[in-house]
Amino acid sequence: MTTGDGENELAALFAETGGEAAPAYERVKNLVTAQIRSDRWVEGDQLPSEHRFVAALGLSRMTINRALRELTAEGLIVRQAGVGTFVASTRKSSPLFEVRNIADEIARRGHRHRTEVVFVRAETIDPTHTFLRETLGSKAFHSVIVHFEDEDPIQVEDRYVSPAQAPGYLDQDFSVSTPNDYLSRVAPLTRGEHVVEAVLGSAEECRLLRIDRSEPCLLIRRRTWSEQGPVSVARLVHPGSRNRLEGVFGR
Repeated sequence: MTTGDGENELAALFAETGGEAAPAYERVKNLVTAQIRSDRWVEGDQLPSEHRFVAALGLSRMTINRALRELTAEGLIVRQAGVGTFVASTRKSSPLFEVRNIADEIARRGHRHRTEVVFVRAETIDPTHTFLRETLGSKAFHSVIVHFEDEDPIQVEDRYVSPAQAPGYLDQDFSVSTPNDYLSRVAPLTRGEHVVEAVLGSAEECRLLRIDRSEPCLLIRRRTWSEQGPVSVARLVHPGSRNRLEGVFGR
């Protein structure tokens, strides 16, 4: 799919990008960014060629090239030699085979992480939850936390934790740190397992993620152990439209 803007429309959009005081290449960047942020140009769409930008905006090819190079460096577009320039993927990447602190992942992408704590409490695990009771016993600490990348909720973390392994769990302020950060200090991971599924989120998960009930989600069910035994069982739900999972294999 390609963006369908004609030269007159591109010129009109350029006129909306700011006064003459702004450098021309910055105004071109603002034009492209505005089209992408408004979802008028979406992931995979092909941008107008440099020649079309030059003809429509009356700017030099050097100016257009600088704007597109900087947008490429910022990760907003991708350029393929001999093919064209395209809107980049907006999905966030998360590691598939490693257990990392989500705050660190987001920081590496140059974005801001924050959390909203739904609750943190002690619970008696219902006897019907056989999987949980077999792993952690009859009592556990239970937390539900929403992780944000900038202003977008990208994960609901629903976690049960062994009181024996992490006795101070209820005392932590998870608005300024993460469960992963605390658990990695008090019960360092020696083993883990997880299952990845495509699911529809529950009504509450969709509300917390600000998505429709019909949107597919990526679900990671994860169990972790330290040298002393089981540490936690977590359900990590990600909106499918904002995330992808990646893994690296090697010998």
